[in-house]
Amino acid sequence: MSILKPLPHDAAALHVSGSAQYTDDIPTPDNTLHLVFGLSEIAHGRIVKTDLTDVKSASGVSCVLMAKDIPGKNDISPSPFPEPLLSDGTLNYIGQPIFICAATSHLLARRAAKLAKIEYKKKKAIITIEEAIKAKSLLEKPVVYNKGDPENTILNSEFNLNGTINIGGQEHFYLEGQAALAIPHDDGDITIHCSTQHPTEAQHKVADALKKPMNAVRVQVRRMGGGFGGKESQSNALAVACAIMANQTGKPCKMRYDRDDDMIVTGKRHDFRIDYNVGFNGKGKITGIEFKQFVRCGWSADLSLAIADRAMLHSDNAYFLSDAKITSYRLLTNTQSATAFRGFGGPQGMIGIEQVINHISQYLGKDSLTVREQNFYNNPSKRKNEVQTTPYHMQVKDSIIKPLVKQLKSSSNYTKRRLEIENWNNKNKFLKKGLALTPVKFGISFTLTHLNQAGALVHVYQDGSIRINHGGTEMGQGLFQKVAQVAAQEFSQPIENIKITATDTGKVPNTSATAASSGTDLNGMAVKVACEKIKLRLKSFLGKTYKLKATEIEFLNGSIYCKGKEYSFKSIIKQAYENRISLSATGFYATPEIKWDRLKGKGNPFYYFAYGAAVTEVIIDTLTGENRILRVDICHDAGKSINPAIDIGQIQGGYVQGAGWLTTEELIWNEEGKLMTHAPSTYKIPACSDRPRIFHTNLFHYEGNKKQTIYRSKAVGEPPLMLGISALMALNDAIASVGDWDRYALLDTPATPEKILFEIQKQIRGI
Repeated sequence: MSILKPLPHDAAALHVSGSAQYTDDIPTPDNTLHLVFGLSEIAHGRIVKTDLTDVKSASGVSCVLMAKDIPGKNDISPSPFPEPLLSDGTLNYIGQPIFICAATSHLLARRAAKLAKIEYKKKKAIITIEEAIKAKSLLEKPVVYNKGDPENTILNSEFNLNGTINIGGQEHFYLEGQAALAIPHDDGDITIHCSTQHPTEAQHKVADALKKPMNAVRVQVRRMGGGFGGKESQSNALAVACAIMANQTGKPCKMRYDRDDDMIVTGKRHDFRIDYNVGFNGKGKITGIEFKQFVRCGWSADLSLAIADRAMLHSDNAYFLSDAKITSYRLLTNTQSATAFRGFGGPQGMIGIEQVINHISQYLGKDSLTVREQNFYNNPSKRKNEVQTTPYHMQVKDSIIKPLVKQLKSSSNYTKRRLEIENWNNKNKFLKKGLALTPVKFGISFTLTHLNQAGALVHVYQDGSIRINHGGTEMGQGLFQKVAQVAAQEFSQPIENIKITATDTGKVPNTSATAASSGTDLNGMAVKVACEKIKLRLKSFLGKTYKLKATEIEFLNGSIYCKGKEYSFKSIIKQAYENRISLSATGFYATPEIKWDRLKGKGNPFYYFAYGAAVTEVIIDTLTGENRILRVDICHDAGKSINPAIDIGQIQGGYVQGAGWLTTEELIWNEEGKLMTHAPSTYKIPACSDRPRIFHTNLFHYEGNKKQTIYRSKAVGEPPLMLGISALMALNDAIASVGDWDRYALLDTPATPEKILFEIQKQIRGI
């Protein structure tokens, strides 16, 4: 059996030895040109005059292109809303590309681009959420999901509270920066090597820019050094820039961002402001709730509509809300166009309801876990009329949050540790501890229905070796290994006999982005379908040859058994080849049961939910606001894990990235709209020293997954990030203890030491 095994990442040895080849490592021809964007220095306004004379005459410069030089569409947007690659005269943020400079080296291109003389006419820039609200700067009309009668329910509730939380954005900080290489061919076609999560979108945008059909453009991706959503649409700019310059000059063209340019030009996780009004009873049970979500989208649409939708879709997290209203305001600002980031809006939506739970528990003087348990979705019921629904009217038939939390509560010794922490806080004046257990219920599927599809190509060679290709991209998450395990399982072959190749639009067309935690679900099923086709052909051939029934032929333990007689896989394959049996097949999979109307806020946007929970223990210094995560216990639902080692790695990495977003990673723009945190020196991602010293991670085992996912496994890409919310809630818990739980502790994110210290002072002063 090749599944349910903790196999190492297929490129692990290459990663640790430094020999894994990324886009920037691909050898280039001697005549390759290196590209750099000339960037806007103002956040809002128009270009009055552009003088690129000095740029063009600079050492090593071969060509300079502007918007008017693009043969086809000047658009790199992943949405129907246009987003120009190069400014057409209007400027919308500091760092917006204006021109492309091509030179014989990267350094010469950078030097030359700085020689541009551009005159601007400035306009007042809209930077913050509050400024956008005041200016009514909306991407589209507010979207509303409504269930029941929340307004009256809240008014008639035993208790009610309201509040606001501000949630900061996040820089992707993938280790490998954005990079692309375009190689023109003698027939007018072009090959793009690109660090992208969405090869087909890059192909589409390049074809449009060159006024060519998509079959003239081939995009290849072997691996990325991290993506996290930041290479879903943001990579389009480099691919298109390289393509149009290669088309213009006839030379290979390469582009990579320096880290500061990468951070200045590319989009981030969306900032949010969430206002809430909630009604509840004395036990903490929520009776009615209203959320207003204000989303900073930046200067263009990008993927903001779907991201804002997903935030609304996760406003309930793991809690049943009988009466709920969620209103989303999508705001345009003169900042980088916010984009996809692991969780795709879901984490921001979850923080809203988790903060509400905290507020209720502190108001009632109850342990927050007690209040959470009061509001959890019920376990699946056999009686249809007891099935609970989400605020968007989808039935929740697969909730396992209660038994999962029960298991984690026990394994983490939550109750005992809660008492120990209370005793600690009573004895210690300056160091306070906090503890929180928070759940995760995350919907799996693209909310844009047509993206829930995948294709694959499987070859079995005459010597019995197997080569597979599919539309998913490898960004370090172990997708290729898990999909290779699927092929190994289907043919009952050792994993060493499976070779998986670079994602290639010339092999598998019309791929969806490797996003929405769908990589293994979609591509694994597509590969399985292709393998099954070849197996059926082999069974048909063997049945006719040896006069056997299909049930008498088994692929088992690396061999093929015909009515109990063992044959080597290699010998049967060779025999099939010599009898002209096709040993190559394509596979296709489309996720079933998806039906969603985003404007009405009704339907089934997800095929299933993935669940998890984390307990985080923290300690804070009340004199400085400094803090540490002491211990983390996680129980996460991966269904029947195809590869437990890879899944646990994803869970732990997701937690750390989520905790980093909420505690250390702070994005700051000045009043002019300039990003001030544009380098590792000013932007703090979690380091090794920030990881919890005690880190217990377990997979939740149960047999109840009824969805026909690949071998009944579940997605593990995005859901673990939201386990990091428990770190924020634990910090809230520690701060509240400073004021003896008399005053509500509310931390905006990121909960930096400065913000923690400010909240501590509020507790001390009774503000």
